[in-house]
Amino acid sequence: MACHDPLRHPKLVSIHEFPKWIAMASAERRHHFHDGQIMILVCGEALIDLFVGAQDGGTLSAGARAGGSLFNVAVGLARLGQPVAFLGGISTDRFGIFLTDALAEERVDTKFLKRSHRPTPLAVVATDAEGQPAYTFYANECAETDLLSADLPALDREVDAIALGSYTLAVGPIGPAFLELAEREAEHRVISLDPNLRLDLVGDLNAWHRRFDQFAATASIIKLSREDFIAAYGPHASPEEIVARWLAGRTLLVVITDGANGATAYHRDVRIHQSGRPISVVDTVGAGDTFHAALLTRLRQHGLLNRSAVASLTDHQLADLLRYAIAAASITCTRRGADLPRSADIETLFRSDEG
Repeated sequence: MACHDPLRHPKLVSIHEFPKWIAMASAERRHHFHDGQIMILVCGEALIDLFVGAQDGGTLSAGARAGGSLFNVAVGLARLGQPVAFLGGISTDRFGIFLTDALAEERVDTKFLKRSHRPTPLAVVATDAEGQPAYTFYANECAETDLLSADLPALDREVDAIALGSYTLAVGPIGPAFLELAEREAEHRVISLDPNLRLDLVGDLNAWHRRFDQFAATASIIKLSREDFIAAYGPHASPEEIVARWLAGRTLLVVITDGANGATAYHRDVRIHQSGRPISVVDTVGAGDTFHAALLTRLRQHGLLNRSAVASLTDHQLADLLRYAIAAASITCTRRGADLPRSADIETLFRSDEG
């Protein structure tokens, strides 16, 4: 007999039965969409973005949206037609069920989720006149960090790439678990890394550097924003020097995004820049996550999402990657919140370019 879902069809349930109902409802929300298909595994945080609006007397309006950097990357990949699964800790509370349902609605495979009794983290988001977001995080001892080495799945040929990033790289216990995963799988799959640095969440910056260097040693691809670079290395650091250090190791491709100025790809001895697109910005929430998802999508679309192919990318292929990812990110910037585009949106944009 089907389980009654007290959250969709409430009925009277005793206080002693309620944990059982929550567990049953949570189990029903594990979705296997891509069995037998080659997937990208996205690892990181899922949280609630609480967008703060205008004040009306003693009331402050706010709207809750599903979010988190790697959550957005997973949704972005799914919307661009890529089989994708999400690995991370998600709460069994009402927000966590909302997040799990949101992944399922986007056809993101949730079979690797760890359901946690910790609360869902919140990010309060306020944007300035230029659409740049400012975040205040409420993420102490929350569900997104509740993932241990014992929770890591054994991977086979169903996964050909792993995307990692954001503050979960640097906090415990999830950071060491993800590092173990990256080190274990680096020989077998593309590891794509986006630090998406949040200084107020990662603690000591020197400790963050040590941890990030460990992740970078596993990465085939590193994507980061200019803001992340400055936050991590200071305004006077040379991108070329830091990038050269990464490329001297395991990393094959580095991309630095720079908002309206576009993005630059570094590959072997090649440096290629692609300008941004002229748009009317609503806000930039999720733009970097969109870029990351679109970069991996474009590689997959052309059969290039493996280390050998990434190592051999031509100048033309690099320029095409940047053009596609910039186009995708520009669409997100014309929408409120992290509302990432679908393939049809990008195709429509390119058709409009052609006249």
